[in-house]
Amino acid sequence: MKSIYNKTHNLELIDRINKLKPESQAQWGKMNAAQMLSHCQGPIDVAFGDLKLKPNFLIALLGKLFKNKILGAGEFKKSSPTAPQFIRKETIDFEQSKKELIFKITQFSELGEKAIKSNKHPFFGEMSFEDWDRLQYMHLDHHLKQFGQ
Repeated sequence: MKSIYNKTHNLELIDRINKLKPESQAQWGKMNAAQMLSHCQGPIDVAFGDLKLKPNFLIALLGKLFKNKILGAGEFKKSSPTAPQFIRKETIDFEQSKKELIFKITQFSELGEKAIKSNKHPFFGEMSFEDWDRLQYMHLDHHLKQFGQ
């Protein structure tokens, strides 16, 4: 599996992001390209400790039960559920959101494990650096594939 901490893999993700256009069409789901770029920042903000989400008890329990299965799958299923805080319905500035996402992704390769400030995921519970790596890469890859990248 590719790693978000790996400079080469990180640059591949950024190259795929740079191929997106505001008019890029989703192959599934409801978001447009700008909303997707903004959406992808939410989970990174959680890992960086900039966004704190409080799950309810049932969600946290389910997440712990399914963590290994989901992370072990290697990719997310189309139209997988997401936290309400990550849903974007408003108008988003494509270029600004793209710039912000690229900056955040770059932090993973520049800072490595130091980029992660939270060892707890609101759905999966306790997370190792390897878990965060797998989750972040899978999430970005999922949404870039959603838009043909």
